Amino acid sequence: MAVALGEAPVLHLDDIASHQELFAWTGRLLTQVIEPLGRGGPAHYSPYDWRTRRFGPPRPLPPAPVILVEGVGAGRRALRPFLARLLWMELPPEESWTRGRARDGAAQRDFWAEWVRAEHRHFGEDPSRPYADLLVTQSQKGYEVLPGPAETVGPDQTVTHRDGPSAVC
Repeated sequence: MAVALGEAPVLHLDDIASHQELFAWTGRLLTQVIEPLGRGGPAHYSPYDWRTRRFGPPRPLPPAPVILVEGVGAGRRALRPFLARLLWMELPPEESWTRGRARDGAAQRDFWAEWVRAEHRHFGEDPSRPYADLLVTQSQKGYEVLPGPAETVGPDQTVTHRDGPSAVC
């Protein structure tokens, strides 16, 4: 998607979250990324290292016409006013968790037990899928993009916080 959007920068929420704040990272994302980009300047965020359990040195994120924010929680209520579009990857949770466990290996086994509980709590309290503009499904030939369930404009759907130099997608 980044290539199709002219090499759009990608912010991975795995760099924003941490073991201590699986979903309590909204303030950090707003102050380190959203607010600086909203002023037209570059953002700087400290990516989290899941193996050493520490935040690393600040990494720049330049302003761009589109910035992709990917990861669980990207469509949360507090962020939706800043999104140009919300895409939802339609994948059974068990498949996502299996992929994550395979990627992270035995060293992160305990983490995954907590993650599953935390993800259930997060989406129970703050669902994203109902607000998705588009659903992305995986097929044997690639991906299919379908209309999402968001059918009416509301305060946290397709109307962005403001017009400006950067749109976060």
